[in-house]
Amino acid sequence: MKRTLIALTVLLFSAHAAEGATTAAEGKAIFERSCSVCHSVNPPPKSAPPIMPIAAVYHRQFPDKAEGVKHMAAFMKSPAKDKSKVDPEAISRFGLMPPMALGDAELNAVAGWVWDQYNLNSGKGMGMGQQNENCR
Repeated sequence: MKRTLIALTVLLFSAHAAEGATTAAEGKAIFERSCSVCHSVNPPPKSAPPIMPIAAVYHRQFPDKAEGVKHMAAFMKSPAKDKSKVDPEAISRFGLMPPMALGDAELNAVAGWVWDQYNLNSGKGMGMGQQNENCR
């Protein structure tokens, strides 16, 4: 009985981890197929803002991944200036993106992948926010 319970627990955790990995892989594949024509992951921009700064904005504006991904997917489905979370100057510079012709599952997968591209140390220079003893 104990072995069965342990095996079942391991199986459930493995299935959940595999699902997360599949969703991330699907999100990346969707990005490469549908989004990378306009968006780069890192600066410099192509014809739309890079993904890293977009992910950073969503991390600042939303307390958790589920809420941020939900908003991001809804925006990709039906973009509008009043729903945008990026700097208004980005919309002035690049224009509003067109609606994405993707299903809800695909939108959620790519939005989840975009969310995961946020790097806490991004934009902090070579020292990544760490202080140097000699600079005090």
